[in-house]
Amino acid sequence: MSKKNNNPLRHADKDMEAVDGVPVTPQTQAPAYQLAFTDSDFMCREELRPVRLQLELLKPEMMLDEYGVRSTIVLFGGARIPEPSKKDTARTKTLADLSRFYDETREFARLMTLKSMEGGGKENVIVTGGGPGVMEAGNRGAVDAGGVSIGLNIVLPFEQAPNEYVTPDLCFNFHYFAIRKMHFLMRAKAICVFPGGFGTMDELFEALTLIQTGRMQRVPFLLFGRDFWQSIINWDALADAGTISAEDLDLFRFVETAQEAMDLIENWDAPSARESIPGR
Repeated sequence: MSKKNNNPLRHADKDMEAVDGVPVTPQTQAPAYQLAFTDSDFMCREELRPVRLQLELLKPEMMLDEYGVRSTIVLFGGARIPEPSKKDTARTKTLADLSRFYDETREFARLMTLKSMEGGGKENVIVTGGGPGVMEAGNRGAVDAGGVSIGLNIVLPFEQAPNEYVTPDLCFNFHYFAIRKMHFLMRAKAICVFPGGFGTMDELFEALTLIQTGRMQRVPFLLFGRDFWQSIINWDALADAGTISAEDLDLFRFVETAQEAMDLIENWDAPSARESIPGR
C-alpha cells in the first residue's frame, strides 16, 4: 500500500522504528508502554470491535482504489466442486456431476477478463471468495486471460489458504463475514452464482434481498444450473405462497454456459433500484 504523508507532522512509522530502539527497562517492556496501534492485545479487546470493523472495511477499499479497480463481477459458488479432471475424488456423484461448472466458471472468468482488459482492466474485474472449487476456477480463468482478479478470503477454524490463482496484490483476508460481504457488493456490476452449499446460499439470498428491497441497484443476477437451483429451492412456491411477489422472480435469470452469461450481461436491460416492494 502506498504511503502518503503530505502533512508536517512526524509519521507513525518513524515512531514505530524509534520505539524498537529504546533501552530495555521494566517500564519499556510493560504493556502500557506499547503504542496503541501496534499493541495486538489492545487491538483485540472487545471494546475495540468497532475499530476493527472500520479497519477491515477501510484497508481493502483503499488498496482497491489505489490499484484502480472501479467495478467487479462477483462469482459465488461451492468450495467442494472439483475440476473435471479430479471429479473421481468428489464425495458424491452429484458433486462429480457438478464439476462441469468448474469449467464454466473458468471460461466465464476468462471471457469476462478478456473483455475487461480491452478497456484497461479496471472495470468488471473478477472477484471470488479466494478459496477452492468454483472460487479457484474464477481466479484461474482470469489468469488464463492474462489478467488480474480479486480474492476475499476469510479466516476459518480449519486451515484455508487462498487459491494460487488470486492476484497477490488483490488477495485480502477477513475476520468479519459482514464486512467481507460488503466488499463483494460495493463495486458489483453483475453477480453470478454457481451451485454451492450454505455459504453460497447465504451470499445468494443476502444479495437478492438487497436488490429486492431497493437497498442495492439492480444488476445482472445469474444462477448457473437451472436444474440444480430448481431442485433445491421451490421458487414458484414462494411466489404462490405470497412470501415473495411474482415480480421478484424476474430479479434473476438461469443460465447454463459461460457464453450465455456473457450475452445476458452484455444485453441486460434492468431498471434502477426499486422505490417500492411489489406485493406490499
